[in-house]
Amino acid sequence: MPSRGGEGRPRTPVGPILGGVRVKRVGARARLVLEDGAVFEGRSFGAAVPSSGEVVFTTGMVGYPEALTDPSYRGQILTFTYPSIGNYGVPAPPPPGDLDGEGGGPALPPERPWESDRIHAAGVLCASYSEEYSHHSATRSLGAWLVEQGVPGLTGIDTRALTKRIRVRGALLGRIEVGARTATRGFVDPNLRNLAAEVSTPSVRRYGRGVPIVLVDCGRKNNQIRMLVERGAEVRVVPWNEPLKERPRDFAGVVLSNGPGDPRQAAATIDSVRRLIRQRVPILGICLGHQLLALAAGASTYKMKFGHRSHNQPCVETAGGRCYQTSQNHGYAVDGKSLPDRWREWFINANDGTNEGIRHARLPFRSVQFHPEAAPGPGGTEWILDEFLAEARG
Repeated sequence: MPSRGGEGRPRTPVGPILGGVRVKRVGARARLVLEDGAVFEGRSFGAAVPSSGEVVFTTGMVGYPEALTDPSYRGQILTFTYPSIGNYGVPAPPPPGDLDGEGGGPALPPERPWESDRIHAAGVLCASYSEEYSHHSATRSLGAWLVEQGVPGLTGIDTRALTKRIRVRGALLGRIEVGARTATRGFVDPNLRNLAAEVSTPSVRRYGRGVPIVLVDCGRKNNQIRMLVERGAEVRVVPWNEPLKERPRDFAGVVLSNGPGDPRQAAATIDSVRRLIRQRVPILGICLGHQLLALAAGASTYKMKFGHRSHNQPCVETAGGRCYQTSQNHGYAVDGKSLPDRWREWFINANDGTNEGIRHARLPFRSVQFHPEAAPGPGGTEWILDEFLAEARG
């Protein structure tokens, strides 16, 4: 959290050289143009480059380093509804060699708060950006980080009006224009691409020691690796299209990660999950992984009007009625009414009644739309990971 006491001290990141690029003060005129013709004027505080994508909003009050490095935001222009961001800066990235295992051993889980090694959002929109920041772990400003990553950021945007427009009309395509630099004509719909393939690991990586778990990377968050390793798992991260044709004894369970875009684009993953279901391998799906498990089981998915992106989505467990506050980031959902025989709805969203989880009546298959490994929070649903690992060990 932001702090000006103890080790925290204010810094003013104005004018330094970062990676050969001089970080400038907020100033260049910029604007967001929506596909419905609406225009929102602002000022640039990130990279002075145009960008296109789907405009979405998150109501999280903290956690912009985690959000921006979440691969689930691939191709999206992210609107922060909290009035001000940037006041606690950005911590240093983990050294490139930190994740490599020594002597052929397992790699170390990536350090917090990084959910991946870079920013995946196509742009950042906020009402007020704080150039000055203060936090004991911070090494640079949010604006400097955006410049380093080549991502545009706009401040001075009427985020309240923009969010209300999205809630009424649904998620809209948009483009960011900075000064005289404009994006290509038209608008780019990222959901028409296989985004999971764009963000997935290109090779197999191994972390930790213990019960062997495969994590199918469709855009996974690093905290999934951290929490599984902390619970005594050896996590083998594999690409989104890994066929997983080994015999079940080669791994005790499979986690289907979160990720961006339309789940139907990841057809190879769905085929692999169907094979795992036939082999009765314990499966846990998270977010996009929840949708992939549902599709493999024979259910259907649909695009939501504007999705769920926040840290406080209330989800009710159907057995017992207990409600959990959850972290979410998704624009597609499972149609709970389309579940085949012996599949049950596990969680329901208390706000809009959408499906938030499914499980098989007697076989070891389960999934949730929210994030039990949520970072920066909230907590309270980590038991879902424990339940899955207990079943895998058994």
